[in-house]
Amino acid sequence: MIQASAVQAPVARGLYFDEFSLGQSWVSPARTITEADVANFTGLSGDFNPLHTDEEFAKQTQFGGRIFHGPGVFAVAAGLESRLGLKEGTAIAFLGMTWSLKGVVRIGDTIRVEQQVAELRPSKSKPDRGIVVFDVQVKNQRGETCHDGQWLVMFQRQV
Repeated sequence: MIQASAVQAPVARGLYFDEFSLGQSWVSPARTITEADVANFTGLSGDFNPLHTDEEFAKQTQFGGRIFHGPGVFAVAAGLESRLGLKEGTAIAFLGMTWSLKGVVRIGDTIRVEQQVAELRPSKSKPDRGIVVFDVQVKNQRGETCHDGQWLVMFQRQV
């Protein structure tokens, strides 16, 4: 769990690679997952699995009801994290991720992103940029980690 004193407020503009430090952390605003989120992601992705779309079917599963798509949770997490403003005008590219689905997100759950700087890699070949590795957790309203992993993002350096 992130200590309140370690959490930083959203920034007005993106941060340059040189402005990040190991252990720096942020907590995004929260968002409640709605029926519309499930319907919209189903239509966008084409994933009509009855676990997401058929309440009577889903009641008979280990989950006891419909759940939000795992990739939908990741998409919402990316949007929540973007609201922190860390990448505004300074991020060059999202380079990749590792991602684990630890628990389900249900309609009505409220999720947030907690993120910490895990690693800083200045570019050896291009001195105007560097890679920030973030440890990322998606947590629900009970503080349970639903998803987690690492995101790799290339940022501009101040030159």
